[in-house]
Amino acid sequence: MARAPGDTHAVRDPGASFARDLADARPMVVAALSAHLRDLDAAEEAFAEACAALSETGETPENLAGWLITVGKRKAIDAIRKRGAQQRAGESAAYLEHPEGGDMGDVIELPEPIADERLRLIFICCHPALALDARAALALKVICGLPVGEIARLFLVPEPTMYQRITRAKAKIRDAGVSFELPPRKAWDERIEAVLLTLELAYTAAYQDAGGSRPGNEGGELAEEIERLAHLLAALLPGEPEALGMAALVTLARSREGARVDEAGAMVPLSKQDTARWDLERIERARVWLDEAQSFERTGAYQIMAAIQLTQSRRLFDGKVDWRSILALYEALMTLRPGPIVALNRVLALARVAGEERALEELEAMDLGAMESARPVLVARAHLLEGAGRIEEALGLLNRAIESDPAHAERLYLENWQARLMRL
Repeated sequence: MARAPGDTHAVRDPGASFARDLADARPMVVAALSAHLRDLDAAEEAFAEACAALSETGETPENLAGWLITVGKRKAIDAIRKRGAQQRAGESAAYLEHPEGGDMGDVIELPEPIADERLRLIFICCHPALALDARAALALKVICGLPVGEIARLFLVPEPTMYQRITRAKAKIRDAGVSFELPPRKAWDERIEAVLLTLELAYTAAYQDAGGSRPGNEGGELAEEIERLAHLLAALLPGEPEALGMAALVTLARSREGARVDEAGAMVPLSKQDTARWDLERIERARVWLDEAQSFERTGAYQIMAAIQLTQSRRLFDGKVDWRSILALYEALMTLRPGPIVALNRVLALARVAGEERALEELEAMDLGAMESARPVLVARAHLLEGAGRIEEALGLLNRAIESDPAHAERLYLENWQARLMRL
């Protein structure tokens, strides 16, 4: 296969993770291809075709993402022509070959413009014509490259349901002729809620993968990128306190990454983490952002979530956690964004203040519906049962949690916990 003009290749290291390299490049490449093709499905197909072409070469280009974009655009032109739409093929090919008067054969450089394109594409996916959940789900699929099954777990819905939502959202964007341009700043307000939800869920996926076992996140790349995007959004929207709250929230979560996994690769719960391994610089940066957000006197959910994390961080300084303040913050969050996960965390905070028996009573009274058998509920209930001395019941829930296919680091943590309880 011909190489992209001006590109250089190195023989692929058999020991290197080629799949990881492609996963790292995917979000940037799909974002750039979407901007050129004006079609999200076509962009994903072009990326897949380019990856297949690259796998045949046995080499890795020095500018991997640039090579994939150049080849992906060529593959897209071929696909358009093969579909027999002659007029559309001619117009699309002319646009793709000379989008800005340049030659398509030139290797596309990938510094900051591509990074900015990812945030721009998040705004595009979060078009107000789509339902809020559909906007965020589409952005997670297209920009972050999360598998549909993982997105479904984040939204607590069956995978087929989420697949249908994403498919319909793509079709609606395509059929409505949505512009693939960053909307004017005056239109950002109607998209900011979905953009923030996308960043929150993307970081949740990265955070849950504490050991970096998911392809493309082995070195915490997804968490690092979401933090960068959150910081960029806060810089773009200095007058939006919730954007500042999101930046603070993600930064606080990342401040503890060095303590989240032990030497054996098992997840370490927050209450057991070595605070000496927390990142004080990140904690202070987040505190400044949160102070700035609160100066607007427009409290929102992300500011409250960041305040909860900042309160937890006080343990670094005095070894204590103010659980009454955390409980009050969760109660405030319940008024702004009620939901089963928030309610569950509130109950866990209540256990620290009023004891496990009281917390169990409230948990039993909650209507969790389909969430009843979800892993977070099983684990929370097991914690409360252990604290109440009901070890056999806790063990039964831990067995179910382990059987629910958690990420590697969480599985090790649950198995260690199970072994400890069995020795009692």
